[in-house]
Amino acid sequence: MAQFFKFKENNTDLRTESVAGMTTFLAMAYILFVNPDILAAAGMDQNAVFVATALSAAIATLVMGLLANYPIALAPGMGLNAFFAFSVVIGMGIEWQVALFGVFCSGIIFTILSVSNIRETIINAIPAEMKYAAGAGIGLFIAFIGLQNTEIIVADDATIVALGDLSNPSVLLTIFGLVVTVIFLVIGLKGGIFFGMVVTAVVGMIFGVINTPDSIVAPIPSLEPTFGQLFTIDFSSVFTLQLLIVILTFLFVDFFDTAGTLYGVANQAGFIKDNKLPRAGRALLADSTAGPIGAILGTSTTTSYVESAAGVGAGGRTGFTSVVTALFFIVALFFSPLLAVVTPAVTGPALILVGVMMASALKQIDWNRLEIAIPAFFTILAMPLTYSIATGIAMGFVFYPVTMICKGKAKEVHPLMYGLFVVFLLYFIFLK
Repeated sequence: MAQFFKFKENNTDLRTESVAGMTTFLAMAYILFVNPDILAAAGMDQNAVFVATALSAAIATLVMGLLANYPIALAPGMGLNAFFAFSVVIGMGIEWQVALFGVFCSGIIFTILSVSNIRETIINAIPAEMKYAAGAGIGLFIAFIGLQNTEIIVADDATIVALGDLSNPSVLLTIFGLVVTVIFLVIGLKGGIFFGMVVTAVVGMIFGVINTPDSIVAPIPSLEPTFGQLFTIDFSSVFTLQLLIVILTFLFVDFFDTAGTLYGVANQAGFIKDNKLPRAGRALLADSTAGPIGAILGTSTTTSYVESAAGVGAGGRTGFTSVVTALFFIVALFFSPLLAVVTPAVTGPALILVGVMMASALKQIDWNRLEIAIPAFFTILAMPLTYSIATGIAMGFVFYPVTMICKGKAKEVHPLMYGLFVVFLLYFIFLK
């Protein structure tokens, strides 16, 4: 095993890798409860999504560890699950089974791109600032969902949104959880978001805001309500411009989020050599195949997690870290009764603070260049205000060629960006 994972070459050992794998799991374990909560809004069975989340994370992380030998874990992505539930299913009125088919298609396309040179062409075609804007906008959107689900922010006839009732016990529990989780993160506690959820749930049960579960361990729930449901749709009516936009958005967000995560975590681990990532093709292949697997199981796009940096910080340097993380996800399958205590008050702080982390991409945008700042701003602003990640990306990609042409930099715009301009313009004309 030491030879297979190259412990000696990476200056690590079994104990260090095991601790790192557990650390990574704790840092991202919140997804086991947040993802079912979000996809339940799309009408999906919460228990089945819990199983799909754990299985997709375990399988994808195991593939990453064994194929690419990297300490990078995967799970259904935050932002992509929100886009799936709130923009595609609720916003566009698309059935969740069809949305899963969209996830499946985007994953297949991503896999093809990952084994070809087209990947580099697409990465180079889209300006870095627009990628950062998309990430930051998704962060704000996720935070807004967290504030709304917990009723810290409520609807208002006069101002559209307003501050909720702060005397509501559930709202107070959310605020408590937010403060506790902030403290955990600021002091650098590994798995701060997960432990914040645990403390919030325990306090909620003590004060009667959350019902105490009948048990902690139980048989694994049935996966039948979601497994393979994407293949039960009417294929004669799914290939529409609307679904094409959905597939492109899933692909875009996953594609660049994956690239950023892989290179960011790899750089922290010291793997980057001459600005290149060794075994990048294997890592991207492992990530891209995770999407179709997750869709078949019954969850939104599975992708690489930046929380893997926690495991790297604990000393993880090889794929064995990922193997350990995958095993923890398998063990987690037996703890489904805990879903009963994971209410919006418990998941809300996690959503809000994940939003904070994603919004850090704002610092990468050159706000002094208006030809860049304007499309980036509309991308970021439109996502929470229109309740749609797709609309935010579309708006930014429509403005970008226009501002660049007006600045006299039309030749600096890649032809692919002009193609996307036409696609998203049609999106506004026919779908909005």
